[in-house]
Amino acid sequence: MEFAIRDAKARLSELVAAARSGERVIITRHGQPAVELVRCDRSGGIDFDQLEAARQRMGISGDGKGWPAEYDDPALSHRVLALEDDEACGAGSWP
Repeated sequence: MEFAIRDAKARLSELVAAARSGERVIITRHGQPAVELVRCDRSGGIDFDQLEAARQRMGISGDGKGWPAEYDDPALSHRVLALEDDEACGAGSWP
């Protein structure tokens, strides 16, 4: 929903309620979008139910065991990131 500043002033409580419920609220100035009202009381943390649902939608299962050897590295691989060649850092060791 879009409102001119003048109209938004008169209906601010209604616009705040709409934004808090997830609706997109744009306030315009001279017919051009100026600001967007968004809710700011989002909860933090990880929603594990949503995470599992997303994993299932993408066909991801298991815990990552059984991956190819080049991905089975407990530390971030320099080789994958192409930070150094294998000879320079001793093939799989930290620099």
